[in-house]
Amino acid sequence: MINVDAAIQTQFDQAQHIVFLTGAGVSTASGIPDFRSANGLYTQNKNAEYYLSHAFFKADPQEFYDFCKQNLYFPDAQPNVIHDKQSELTNQGRAAVITQNIDNLYEVAGTQELVDFHGNLFHVSCEKCHQSVDWHDYLKNRIHQGCGGPLRPDIVLYDEGIPSEAITRSLAYLQQADLVVIVGTSMRVYPFAGLLNYRNPQATVIAVNQEALSLPVKFEMIQEDAVQFFSELEV
Repeated sequence: MINVDAAIQTQFDQAQHIVFLTGAGVSTASGIPDFRSANGLYTQNKNAEYYLSHAFFKADPQEFYDFCKQNLYFPDAQPNVIHDKQSELTNQGRAAVITQNIDNLYEVAGTQELVDFHGNLFHVSCEKCHQSVDWHDYLKNRIHQGCGGPLRPDIVLYDEGIPSEAITRSLAYLQQADLVVIVGTSMRVYPFAGLLNYRNPQATVIAVNQEALSLPVKFEMIQEDAVQFFSELEV
């Protein structure tokens, strides 16, 4: 059992513009695997990145669809205390979340001021008519029943760029931040990792992660289980 350091708690209490930069480690406690871990999808399947590329989506849409259904969707997962505490801070008007996760759990938790940097599996649209389609329908059929066009989830595939709106909003949040908190991510995947370079230079940077991080900026490392940390953090 850890106790949140009083100085850390004070920083959270006093901060008015917190930005959480988060990754897969936030959702593992909700039963969603970290694909880059030792036993993760990317480690076990050497072709995983290709299967999640725009090139593969175009070349073999049925196999792309099957791969996504079997490996990416966890519709029964629920937010955990990390999502809930961060969401509460956004609802207080004191925080924003920029996440690499595509699992929709921040939305379920009611998070405001949220950037899904890599998109959201549960936002689905038709490539032909561009109409939004319920994700339940997508999991039943990859073809849009309205126009016959191919459906795809709104996630950033390999060999695709990050949407400009996601970048613009992320930079705006970071440039006004007084506290940047990295949670559940190694900060090795670009361009997400590069966001740190655009933070307000006066902002304090804290990382909460089970593995120690190496970052190109001054930061305080809290090498703890994020679930434990956020369970004890008062918001």
